[in-house]
Amino acid sequence: MDDALVIGGTRFIGRHLVTELLANGYDVTIFNRGNHDDPFAADDRVERVQGDRTDDDALAAAADEVDPDAVFDCVAYYPDDVRAATRIFADCEAYVYISSGAAYGREDIPKREGETPLAPCTRNQATDDEGDTYGNRKAEGDRAVFEAAEEGVDAMSLRPPIVYGPHDYTERLDFWIDRVNRFDRVVVPGDGTNIWHRVYVEDVASALRIVAERGDPGEAYNTGDRRLVTLEEMVELIADQLDTDVEIVHAGPRELEAGDIELEDYPLYRDYPHVMSTAKLADLGWESTPLEEAMGRAVEDHLESDRVGRENGPEREAEERVLGILETL
Repeated sequence: MDDALVIGGTRFIGRHLVTELLANGYDVTIFNRGNHDDPFAADDRVERVQGDRTDDDALAAAADEVDPDAVFDCVAYYPDDVRAATRIFADCEAYVYISSGAAYGREDIPKREGETPLAPCTRNQATDDEGDTYGNRKAEGDRAVFEAAEEGVDAMSLRPPIVYGPHDYTERLDFWIDRVNRFDRVVVPGDGTNIWHRVYVEDVASALRIVAERGDPGEAYNTGDRRLVTLEEMVELIADQLDTDVEIVHAGPRELEAGDIELEDYPLYRDYPHVMSTAKLADLGWESTPLEEAMGRAVEDHLESDRVGRENGPEREAEERVLGILETL
């Protein structure tokens, strides 16, 4: 495969994917609406086609203009988006849909492709934009991939959990980097042992390429950091990369009540462990970046950016009330 079309391509995962494809000799075209700054504006190796991916005619026109070997769908948020794309790009050598670990419908540890059931998706869930039904829509997108593959389309799916790293506009990890960078005492909700599988963004990009090149049509592949860390260990990892020391203060529901805070108010907190097996992807030759290296790049990017992520979690003033209560215990 030589020619790649990236639907999306300028913000986070897509941005890193374009870089990954260029580094591996692909000719790359970006298809999007052009609503965000283009980090590749000065790069003559990247072609651009402007259009709305929800406009089937525009997507079909892009397919005719580019005639790509591989298509990477970074912004398919609804099942009908996937159905349209797999129809329009049916003759491509690979179509890879970015699904999500949220597509799983049962809390297995770990969640495995083909074993752990996917979430159901009603007709209403398939078209709404509520955060609570994000996983349902992604699961239905997976099923659309499987159906297309049964009809002969070389369609595959990649399921990442929480993605972190440079240029992360969600600022979930930035909340924690900012806390560790500014304060000597950091409140960690619960006992600090909760686990939410995460994956470094450059590893998602390499996984997408590898699945396109080596994956099997009709298959889904989990991706995630090979070594998982608890929330407390993640905070310690951030501190190591900042070359600073922090005192981690655990706070349960009763202690957090002093600041009118709930456990779920903290980004990257999840009560029940979310762990995904990545053995299937590893069998294709994929490897994840060592955690220290990945977090080092994420911290460096945070320090060079204007992102703070503070709106993603409790205000520090509220945490100070919690810390004051804990000091009296």
